Parts: sequence; C-alpha cells; structure tokens
Amino acid sequence: MSHLTIDTENNQRQPFELPGAKPHYNPDRPGQVNHIFLDLIIDIPQQSFQGSCQITLTPIRQGISSLTLDAVDLNINSVFIEGISQPFDYDRSLLTIHLLQPTTDKPIILTINYQVNQPQRGLYFIGPDEYYPDKPMQVWTQGEDEDSRFWFPCFDYPGQLATSEIRVKIPQPYIAISNGELISVEPVGEDRIYHWSQKQIHPTYLMTLAVGDFAELCDSWNGVPVTYYVEKGREEEGQRSMGKTPRMIEFFSQKFGYPYPYPKYAQVCVDDFIFGGMENTSTTILTDRCLIDQRASIDHTWTESLVAHELAHQWFGDLVVIKHWSHAWIKEGMASYSEVLWTESEYGKAAGSYYLLGEARSYLEEDTSRYRRPIVTHVYREAIELYDRHLYEKGACVYHMIRSILGEDLFGKAIQTFVRDNAHKTVETVDLLRAIEKATGYNLLFLFDQYVYRGGHPDYKVAYSWDNQNNLAQLTVTQTQDEKELFDLKIPVAFAYLNSEDITYNLRIHQKEQTFYFPLAQKPDFVKFDRGNNFLKTVTLEYPIGELKAQLQQDTDPISRIYAAIAIAKKGGLEAIEALGTSLENEPFWGVRVEVAKQLATLGLDQAVTALIKGLNDEKAQVRRAVVEGLSEIKTLDSYNALKSLLETGDASYYVEAAAARGLGSMAVGQLQNKEGEIIDLLNHVLQSRKGWNEVVRAGAIGGLSQLKTSPAALESILTYTALGTPQPLRLGAIRALGAISSGQSTDKLTVILERLETIAKETFFLTQVAVCNALGQIENAKAIVILQALSDRTPDGRVRRVAEEAVQKVQKKLGSEKAIQEIREELEKMKQENQELKSRLTKLEAKNG
Repeated sequence: MSHLTIDTENNQRQPFELPGAKPHYNPDRPGQVNHIFLDLIIDIPQQSFQGSCQITLTPIRQGISSLTLDAVDLNINSVFIEGISQPFDYDRSLLTIHLLQPTTDKPIILTINYQVNQPQRGLYFIGPDEYYPDKPMQVWTQGEDEDSRFWFPCFDYPGQLATSEIRVKIPQPYIAISNGELISVEPVGEDRIYHWSQKQIHPTYLMTLAVGDFAELCDSWNGVPVTYYVEKGREEEGQRSMGKTPRMIEFFSQKFGYPYPYPKYAQVCVDDFIFGGMENTSTTILTDRCLIDQRASIDHTWTESLVAHELAHQWFGDLVVIKHWSHAWIKEGMASYSEVLWTESEYGKAAGSYYLLGEARSYLEEDTSRYRRPIVTHVYREAIELYDRHLYEKGACVYHMIRSILGEDLFGKAIQTFVRDNAHKTVETVDLLRAIEKATGYNLLFLFDQYVYRGGHPDYKVAYSWDNQNNLAQLTVTQTQDEKELFDLKIPVAFAYLNSEDITYNLRIHQKEQTFYFPLAQKPDFVKFDRGNNFLKTVTLEYPIGELKAQLQQDTDPISRIYAAIAIAKKGGLEAIEALGTSLENEPFWGVRVEVAKQLATLGLDQAVTALIKGLNDEKAQVRRAVVEGLSEIKTLDSYNALKSLLETGDASYYVEAAAARGLGSMAVGQLQNKEGEIIDLLNHVLQSRKGWNEVVRAGAIGGLSQLKTSPAALESILTYTALGTPQPLRLGAIRALGAISSGQSTDKLTVILERLETIAKETFFLTQVAVCNALGQIENAKAIVILQALSDRTPDGRVRRVAEEAVQKVQKKLGSEKAIQEIREELEKMKQENQELKSRLTKLEAKNG
C-alpha cells in the first residue's frame, strides 16, 4: 500500500504512543482457514449488497465449541455449518458462533448469510451527486489494515492464509475485477454474474473487488495477461501511466529471483481512492490521480514509482506475507526500496541515489518534527498508525544499508533466498535476518538492533584539517545526538585525489566524539565521509572551503556533491555564491542542480538572485521548479519580476507554474508590500483560466493566496474554492489554505474560517477530513480544538483520529495549556447551550406536529 503523507509542522517531537496504545498480538488460532467464498449481489443504486460468506476451516484442535469472527456493522441473517443452523451472538463488531457440535479434526464449512447497507469502510460506493454530476459510478474495496471485516465476516489478521473466490452479480454494463482468474461471466437478464477464483493462498486484507464501466487495456508478460482498467475516455492516460508494467514485472522477477507468481496482473484506477494504491493479490487498485497527461509526464515520476511500488508488493507482501502488522516494514520498506531499484535501473545510478536521499529526508522530517519510534513495535492503538515514514522510507533505507554491507551479489542472493524460502508463507523480521545469514554468512543483527528495533539514527558532525608540516590529516567525528542514543558503526572515510586512487579507511565510530589521525603522502583534494553515502544519518561537514569546492566539482558521488553544496552555503559570502552559481550552470546531474538552487536561496543576496535567474532556462523542469522556489525566498524586485513574468508567460511544467504562483504570494512583504493587489489579481486570473491535470497550477495559486495572511480579498478567493462542486484536488488545497491564512486575519474573518471548517468537518470523505485537520492544526484558537475533538469522536477512521489528536496538540502548544483549557471549556459550554436550544426548538416542533 502506498501511504498518505501527513504534514508535520510542529517542531517538537511527540511520543508515537498516544493515550490508549497497548500491545497487540495475533489472536489464538482455532484452526486453519482453507478457503473463503463470497457470493454477493450488489445493488448499486441503493449502495448495498447481500449474499453469503462461506469459510472452510480445518480445526487446529478438537473440542472447540465456539468461533469468533471479525464482522463490523454487518446485518447477520443466519449461520450454517454443513446446512445446519447454528446459534450466534453478534455485537456489531464480533460474530460469535456457538457450535452445536464441538470440532473434531475434520474440516467444517461455515456459511454466513448477511447484508450491508451503505457501508462506511471496507467497500465503497462512488457515484455522481448534485455537486459532482460527472463522477463515475464505481464500487471498490480497501482491506488494509483491518477493513475487510467491514464487508465480509472473517478472521481479519494477516497470519491466516487461504485461497479465495468471489462470485458477484452486478448490473450491466458494469464489469467486476477481482483476485486471480476469471472463471466465468454469466448474463442474467439485465445483470451479469462474474466469478473469480484466487488459487494461491493470501490473507483477507488482500481480497478485493472493483466494479465500474471501465475501459480495458490489454498487455502481457511472458504469456501472463497484464491489464489496465481506467474510466472510459482515459485510455491514452492509462497507457502512458502504466505502460512500463511488463518491463517492471521482468525486472522484479529477475531481482527477486522468483517469476511473477500469479495468473494475471491487473491495475484498476478508481475515483476517490483513499490511498495512492493497494497491492491486492494480482489486482492492484490505484487512484485515478495517478493517470498523467502528456504535460504532466515532463516531470511527474510519482506515477511510475507508484506502479513499481505496488507491483513489488506482489512478491513482498502478497507472495511473502507478514505474520503481524508490527513487521509490515518488511513489505513496505522493500516496496519503497523497489522504487529506488527501478529508478536506478531505468534512469541511472545517480537518479537512484538521489531518490534514496529523498526517502531518507522524508523519514528524517517525520522523526524530527512528529515522533520517533522503532520500526518494529507492537504497541499502538490501531495498526494503521504504523503506516508512516518510519515504515516506508526508513524501511527502504534499511534495505539499502543491507545492500551496501553485503555488496550487490550477496544482497541479491539474500533477497532471493528470503523470497524462495518463504513463498506462500508468513514471516517476521527475524526470518529476514535468518535468510541473510543462510545466504551470505553475515549476521546483521547489529544493524537491526540499531535501526529497526529502536528509533533514531546517528547525527554526525565531521571536522577535517590538514597538518602541512607533518603531512597529517585530522578528522574529528562527533555524534551530536543524546549520549544514550549513540550508534556503533563502521563508516568508510576516503581521502580523495584528483590524479590518483582514493585512500579509504573503515572507521569504527561509537563514541560521542572521536579524533582520528592519518599520515598521508600528500594533502588530499577532498574528504568523503561515509563513502558512497550508504548509511542513514545526518551529517554536517566542517571542512575548509577549498576542499568543499573541490568536492562539489569533482566528487563522482552526487550525494557527496550535495553535502558539499550545503556546507559551502553555510560558509556564506560571495565565494559561496560564485561556487554554487558555477555548479548550477555546469553540474551534469539535475538532482545536484536542484539542491544547489535550494542552497543559493539560503544566501539571500542580490548576487544569488542573479545566479538563480540563469537557472530558469534549465532543461529539467525539476531544476526550474527549485529555482522558482529559491527566488521566492529572496524577496527582491528582480526575483519578483522574474516569477511574475514566468507565471504570466507559462512554463512547460505544471509544477513550475504552481511553484511560481505559490512563491508570488509569499513576496508581498517589505519593499514589495505594494504588490499585494497585483499579486491577488494575477493569482485570481490563474484560478479562473488554468484548469489542468489534477489542478496542480490552480492549487499553487491557492497556496500563493494563503501567504497573503492579512488580506481579506485573498481569504474570500480561498473560501470560494472550499465549496462543494470544486474539483477535489483544488478544494482540498483550499481547505488546507484556510489554516495557513488564518494567522493574520481579523477576529471576524477568523470566525468565518472556523465556521467553514466546522461545516466541512462533518463530511465523511477521508481526504477531506485530513485536510480539515491540517487546517485546524494551524489555527491559534480554542474553537479549533473543539472542532478537532468533535471530528475525532465522530470519525470511524483511526488515521483521521490520530491526525486530529496531533493537530490538537499543535493548537494547544500555540495557545499555552492553561489558556487553551479555559477557552476550550468556554467553547464546549457554548456548544452545549446551542445544542440545548436546538433540542428545545425540536421538542416544540414535535409537540406542534403531534
């Protein structure tokens, strides 16, 4: 599953374990589920379905007199075993079946007849309404983590693996796609019955169903059907977005040493999907937001990475299944690292290294500003809380460290051993360690102990100096994190020479501060700390500027060149601008040029603006975007005119235009304050005239308006786009923008913002609720806490609850606890009075009508 990125704006780390967290374990197993057969009839107009769930179970022991299944908000009509009705209890969460005959060692077949009306989770009905009349009619499921129980009764945890079968009756012209092979399609009057069979065992959370009037695009890999399903009229986008799938299947089959294991691979793009994608066995569901047009393909690699991520799960997660959610990093970390592997294979080693740096930075940002936790932990409130940047991005970095320690050949051997030994089985983290040791002889427990079973990473400060008189290099390495969190690692350090081989030492760094001396024949041109940049860390380089400039120009590792650029920028001054400006023009790899542009922006001098403006003509859209973002940080008339001209003229890239729109909004300060009206006019013109793919440009304009924090006119424009009927990506951006603009608005306008967010908070769509939480978390007002608490109490979704509670903490921090508590009490009392008045009026109405 691709995860939702949560904005993390508070700069103080909070505990991962929120109140109510507790240890979680898989339940005791009454037996082995052999097969699950769903026979359903879907009533799309009524948003309901009915049918039966048949579970074949081999008891693990004799004498079991009751079975308890997960089943949430289902209407259970009857339960049979071998045709004999069984008594049961049901509390809307657990179905307890009281067996008339205790179990023997023979398999039993449970048949549960049930129906569901307007399900809130698990299975989703999507369709047009008065605000979005063009929305397609679709039905799709989402089971991870524990949501399958919302659409069929089951033992809903990953440790149970079974074959499955889905037979579903739907109206024409819709088609149904599910796991495994299509057995038959049977016309029945105006309906059709689709029958799918998944013959390889898998867990309940990977069972899926997608229904819609889809266009079907057919491809293949080695005789295996590869199919893409998209809304009709979007076929070209579907081919552009998913067309590399057969080559990816070949790549991962080779990389994992195990041919693609299922009879087909389908990808279904659906509307309003709550994640980026979900790797249901042989049938991945993707958000239709991943479908790119020609212009978006210029600089949009997210779709390709998403397709690779979900495909890699067919091995890591579907073929090899985690035994418990606490070990989900095994699959999510590898799926994320597979994005790196594919990028490296498709676009070169530099691109792969830069992609990995992005993964590391994403994790580091969460670790710094949200919370720190071990990757493997079984203490939480709901399993979905584990699906964060520690699980995905840090997990990917751990796989990369394994690769760097073992080397390419042994890493491949270890991964292939792990997959082969555990195909169609469940695994825990220790199984990966065992496979590594079995295949290579290496015991990597030291790495897992430090990076997987505990939180954190090393933060290094590295100082270098050269003693010319004694031909002696001195290196002082300090771990700046807390003394109790020191790491013990062997870090390769290389002294680099332009005209000869590097001299490399492996240094054991395990103390708070260590100084090393190296007698060398001649002074090195520059120094590489953590040669290859394979360890997950932060590092601050304190080198002389001469060595840093040599490293920026000559190091073969693009990540080392980036670290050099960061260190040069910290030196400041014209020499730094000249070095970075030269690099922006001459650096061969676009990723380094992106980082150089970011560093130029930190220098804040007119000369930096001159250097950056040259970058507006860079051939790579990613670089132009970084240049635009950099110019918006240096608020001069020249940078303003450059961004204004770009936005008026346009750019080939949606994202560059969006960055210009956001940047302009941030520039109406100081000497540019008189430009506010001009900026608002231009951004409103963009909003009125630049509809396009996923509303990227118009969302950028909303982001720009949100920076005009004291402008009532900017607020009015944003409020307009929070209305239902606004395209979803633009509306979500506008909802978030209400939080950003709130800090400078008058009391009356702040009341308007809070009232609007309170109304929107009552909507049930997952992404809308998350956007509301994001906005409220930025507002310094006790009413924001009241709305967040009400949303947290009302939502059935644990992810939303967590985001809401973290937003409450942000607001409380802004207000100060005592003031916040008093204001919350006042707001709650006000709400009670309002509710009492409503109840009184309702009672009077009822009395009149009676």
